Amino acid sequence: MLSSLFTDKELLSELEKNSKRRTFPKDTVITKPGDEILFIPIVINGNIRIIRQNNDGQEVFLYHLYPGQTCAMSLTCCQAGKKSMIKAVAEVDTEIIQVPVKLMDEWFRFPEWKMYISTNYQNRFTELMEVIDLIAFTNMDTQLLHYLTERSKALNTRSLELTHQQIADELHTHREAISRLLRTMEQKKLVKLGRNNIVLLTT
Repeated sequence: MLSSLFTDKELLSELEKNSKRRTFPKDTVITKPGDEILFIPIVINGNIRIIRQNNDGQEVFLYHLYPGQTCAMSLTCCQAGKKSMIKAVAEVDTEIIQVPVKLMDEWFRFPEWKMYISTNYQNRFTELMEVIDLIAFTNMDTQLLHYLTERSKALNTRSLELTHQQIADELHTHREAISRLLRTMEQKKLVKLGRNNIVLLTT
C-alpha cells in the first residue's frame, strides 16, 4: 500500500522505520474525543467511520476513511496541539499505519508527503462541506438515505445490521423520527426492514 502512495525511497524508508502497523477488529473505537493524538493514521485495509461527538455524547456522522486515506480532523488537532475532537470506529476489520505526530512536519521536506497531506486536507474538507450542506439544507430523510448509502458502501453490503437507535445517535436525532422515516422509505421501496436489519434497495 505505501509503495502505491509514495515513490520516494527515503520517505518510504522513514515510514517503514518509524511507523507502526495496527489491526483493529470491526466496531473497535480507535480514537475518542479527548484522547491525546500521538499518531496520524493511514488506512491500509478496511475503513474507518469518523464521527463528531460533543461533551454530552451527542454524535454526528462525518465521513469514512478508505485505504490510502488519513484523517484531516486528526491532522488539524495535532498541528494545533489539541486533543481529539472526533470518534474513529473501525467499520470492518481494519489495518492502519500509525505515523508519529512529531514527524509529520519534519517530513514536509518530502514533496510527496507534503502533497499527500494537502490532498487529504482538501478531500476531507470537501466531504465535511457536503455533510454541512446535508444538515443545513436538506430534510432528515435525505440525510438518512445518505447515511445508509455511505454505511452500505463502507461495509460492501446492502444488508445493514443496525438498530434505529444507533442510526439516531449518529444522526443526532430521535429514534422515533428514524423509525418513522424508515417506514416511509420502506413504503417507497427504498429499503426493506427486518429486526435490527435494513436492506438498502437503491444506490
